[in-house]
Amino acid sequence: MNTLLKPFYAVVPLSLEELFAEELKKLGIEKFRLEKGGCWFGAEMSQMMQVNLWTRYASRILLKVAEGPYRTEEDIYKLAKSFRWEQYFTPKNTFKIELSSRRSPLKSVAFTALRVKDAVCDYFRETDGQRPDVEKHDPDIRIYVHLTDKSCIIYLDTSGESLFKRGWREAKGEAPLKENLAAGLLGLAGWTPDKPLQDPFCGSGTIIIEAATIACNMAPGLNRRFGFERFRGFDSTAWQRIKKEARMAVNFDVPVNLAGSDISTLIVDRAQKNAVLAGISQWVNEGKVRFSACDAREVQPSSETPGLIVTNPPYGEQSNPKSASVASMMKNVADNLKRNFAGWAVWMLTSDRELPRQMRLKESKKIVFFNGPLECRFFRFVMTAGSNRKEDVSQKETSSD
Repeated sequence: MNTLLKPFYAVVPLSLEELFAEELKKLGIEKFRLEKGGCWFGAEMSQMMQVNLWTRYASRILLKVAEGPYRTEEDIYKLAKSFRWEQYFTPKNTFKIELSSRRSPLKSVAFTALRVKDAVCDYFRETDGQRPDVEKHDPDIRIYVHLTDKSCIIYLDTSGESLFKRGWREAKGEAPLKENLAAGLLGLAGWTPDKPLQDPFCGSGTIIIEAATIACNMAPGLNRRFGFERFRGFDSTAWQRIKKEARMAVNFDVPVNLAGSDISTLIVDRAQKNAVLAGISQWVNEGKVRFSACDAREVQPSSETPGLIVTNPPYGEQSNPKSASVASMMKNVADNLKRNFAGWAVWMLTSDRELPRQMRLKESKKIVFFNGPLECRFFRFVMTAGSNRKEDVSQKETSSD
């Protein structure tokens, strides 16, 4: 069995590594090693297909095809040329080289990537008599090269486009949260489909839509294509079986209560459209998934049973002249939450570390989280009955000092 396992590396957003490991376990993959921002695992090709289809957290799944030490660009050229590329593609396929480095002593990353391209082309010219073409925008094959200070690893990308692209997004709001990060927020918050979920800053609906696909057990990659589908020797029969099983696993009969709101009717319309594109129109029609136009300072609970708020409010950067108004707004949002959401757990993602102070709330938990390059905090606040009254008392005591 182990002879069938191939080495894969999953690129995973920081703080989501443990959540990804749980996904591997559910798929029956037991050989894995977590590291910061990623995970190594051993799997068969059919299991790799399942990981691409089912992972909600990973950004990309890479197949390691070569590794070796280097001192010069020529060493990397020789390493790239030593691999039997015809296992995975032919000169009729287009390809692209992407290179990343960490503490590499080489002077030019661009020149090194060019040498890897030369190695692949020279390999095919010598073995097949013709060379494949380079395609920058939509290549059949993506080759990733990663350099450390001493070693070079060469990968084939099995995912194609980044896995956060679920294949449904068409209408975007302003700076939409990536789908895998939205899933990560829900996972870190401990949300489960039996708990009411609300997002008062829903934007294009990403958090609520991601929650809906989790609740109905819809595979995140069910509506998209993957890089491995262009590999030579791709097992289309196995892939069709895997997708058929995933489609049969979708269940719209489970009870769920998901509500998103935003102050802009235009953005709410976009969220509605995105929900339909994501394949959850049945739940929208049944009222299990709802989007409405509402100011977050006036939002009301979507359920009598306390649940979770998971949201990504506007960030008030110090360099932004709007920061004062954002801080004032968040104080009013907090007042409304304390009045109307007793018993709810409120999770907020922000790059503004002053958010708890602005809201005059003490967080019960905070998690470092990266939204793209932006270092954020994922704060948890618990709304307890009477908290607003206590806040008023504390303000009076402060003012009398």
